[in-house]
Amino acid sequence: MKFQILGINYAPELISTAVYTTDMAEYLSRAGHEVNVVTAQPYFPAWEVMEGWPKYRYKREQRRGIDVVHCPLYVPRKPTGKSRLLHYATFTLAAFPPMLWRALIRRPDVVFVVAPSLVSAVAGWVSARLSGAKLWVHIQDFEVEAGFATGAFSPDSRIGRAARAFEGWMLRRCDRVSSISGPMVRKLVAKGVDPTRTFELRNWANLDHVDVVTGANPARDRLGITTRYVALYSGNVAAKQGIEIIPQTARLLRDRDDLTFLICGQGPLLDTLKAQAADLPNVRFAPLQPIEHFSETLGLADVHLLPQIEGVSDLLLPSKLTNMLASGRPVIATVTGDTALAAEVEGAGVITPPGDAPALAAALTELLQDPERHARLSRQARSRALDRWNKPAILDRFLAAAKALISAPAAALSTQTNLDDPS
Repeated sequence: MKFQILGINYAPELISTAVYTTDMAEYLSRAGHEVNVVTAQPYFPAWEVMEGWPKYRYKREQRRGIDVVHCPLYVPRKPTGKSRLLHYATFTLAAFPPMLWRALIRRPDVVFVVAPSLVSAVAGWVSARLSGAKLWVHIQDFEVEAGFATGAFSPDSRIGRAARAFEGWMLRRCDRVSSISGPMVRKLVAKGVDPTRTFELRNWANLDHVDVVTGANPARDRLGITTRYVALYSGNVAAKQGIEIIPQTARLLRDRDDLTFLICGQGPLLDTLKAQAADLPNVRFAPLQPIEHFSETLGLADVHLLPQIEGVSDLLLPSKLTNMLASGRPVIATVTGDTALAAEVEGAGVITPPGDAPALAAALTELLQDPERHARLSRQARSRALDRWNKPAILDRFLAAAKALISAPAAALSTQTNLDDPS
């Protein structure tokens, strides 16, 4: 089969959506399928084009046998609701030429679009219609509703209404729409997607790079950690993470001289977070660690911290969760009990209310003081990663679904592919 993949994040970015899009492309290529990728210049999570990459022109490369085109785009240094929309729009416009050229020349069987950003699915849709391919859109998070939840824009604003209308319009034009959890798939149906066109495509744990670290850990010396315990957050430092709760919690526990809160990451809120923790000796910051140190870094944690703001927990399932669990350490997530994230953490960690620093401090203290419970949750965390986020099993199931999709009779989409239909 021939796959044309469109996604704003891809290698050499190290975290979040890029990891899964890259893994999928490389899996398909190793399985003998033709794969090409159209993506952006690498910029995430620093929100700055990586050093050595061109800001204003395309770059084409062969990465592990895959033809990859990196497109120029506007990257806001401090993303807001409006600047993020411009960011996505410039990527979509830049992606159109390579997408259309490959659609016409290579005639893909499947055009696979990863959202965010959903707006780029327009380029995928046109490419699929030109080439006769099936259009598969994969939702990593519901960016419109996440924008509402984080206050980036109001549901009643002109931008909010337009974004919601576009989301529904685009989703109804896909041959297949997938997302990363059961509740998120059900949300697709609530947005008007035919249930027969939905698919649960979970993220996976990178078990090739994440082992359970025991004994002496060289990352302690490398990062200057001397305390007995470490509460670790590693990943994007942005608004929807609700990460401000970490310095608040550290302030409540500042009298403990045996505990370090370690934040490994980059993102638009990093400077703000450093300012909030400037007077806290128990908070340390470090950049994202290279892949060769991935296991050691995750293995530093006695407990992983997974903060989320209220209202977004069923709009996304944080990709970092899979590797947290794979490291064989318990997770404390700040979510309500009726969310998909809470269901995934249950039995392998603890949940506390979003934004409640005293509750997080109490849960962390109790977990560190109860070694038997800590050991039990740690074992369950690793077991859950193996059972629920096994990469080969997930990707094998995806490939089978893609084969079934292209072999199925053409769907009756006349009302959904009319360019003049504003619905």
